[in-house]
Amino acid sequence: MVQIGNIELPDFPLLLAPMEDVSDPPFRYVCKQEGADLMYSEFISSEGLIRDAIKSRQKLDFSEFERPFGIQIFGGDEEAMALSARIVDTVQPDLVDINFGCPVKKVVSKGAGAAVLKDIDLMVKLTEAVVKSTSLPVTVKTRLGWDDQNKNILEVAERLQDVGIAALSIHGRTRAQLYKGEADWTLIGEVKNNPRINIPIFGNGDIDSPQKALEYKNKYGVDGIMIGRAAIGYPWIFREIKAFVKQGILLPFPTVEERVEICKTHVQKSVEWKGETLGILEMRRHYTNYLKGLSHIKEYRTKLVTVKTLVEVLEILEEVKEKYKDVVVERSYAGFSGDQINACG
Repeated sequence: MVQIGNIELPDFPLLLAPMEDVSDPPFRYVCKQEGADLMYSEFISSEGLIRDAIKSRQKLDFSEFERPFGIQIFGGDEEAMALSARIVDTVQPDLVDINFGCPVKKVVSKGAGAAVLKDIDLMVKLTEAVVKSTSLPVTVKTRLGWDDQNKNILEVAERLQDVGIAALSIHGRTRAQLYKGEADWTLIGEVKNNPRINIPIFGNGDIDSPQKALEYKNKYGVDGIMIGRAAIGYPWIFREIKAFVKQGILLPFPTVEERVEICKTHVQKSVEWKGETLGILEMRRHYTNYLKGLSHIKEYRTKLVTVKTLVEVLEILEEVKEKYKDVVVERSYAGFSGDQINACG
């Protein structure tokens, strides 16, 4: 069992990464169904939350089904971070997470996200302000450092633990790398194996198959893995990793029927949460991934991104299910590339 404050997670838990414009309640719902153990909101601006910005407030929404659940905040001002943590407290999630990893320019230019990696003293002050402002466990997601010359994650981990964080998730890239190149888990392993560290350490970056998940578990000794882009359009990755890690078996590929049914669930939840117009519109980015690998699927994808009602979407998906019912599609973890989404972390 892995413990984060008073939250009990199973051995080697799988976390769904917070991804801007992706990790909304409908997406989280299908990932929870398929085995995600801990999930987070999209990241929320502390300043936006204090200003009562509508979009920021909407990101606080979650359901009981999603628990244990964390709300992630970001910012570069102690007072704003402390106040936003108190606001988060009012909706009673299970934990508060701080984003010190987002590499996106609009966030970094405000001195938030990965920008804080350039000033560890500030990072510590911001973290301590949040810890003191909430009764909830506080966790952090960050990167190895600002660039190759400044990989300071070993110092960061010790100092954040000292001011009271309950767990740390580390993305195996620097801010300078954005989402390019291969994630380097070597330093993640060093943090985990540092005798001074006694909080759970979760690794993140490039986990796109059950085999890699088990390999990295054994090689680096992390307490669990955080999965982001590989879950987009492929939430089955959670159940597949669990089966391989615990039993050494590779589950069969999801059938076309399974793909269509979970896509239907996703779009229905999207409409429930956002209303039909916005719910249909924001689902369009997901269809390519759910239907990836089906030959001559372009005609259906084109229809799906042009129709405007839930009834029409469900009818098209039923057509796909019927046409491809005997087709076996191999495993695909493409997800979105880092520059296609504001995947922050």
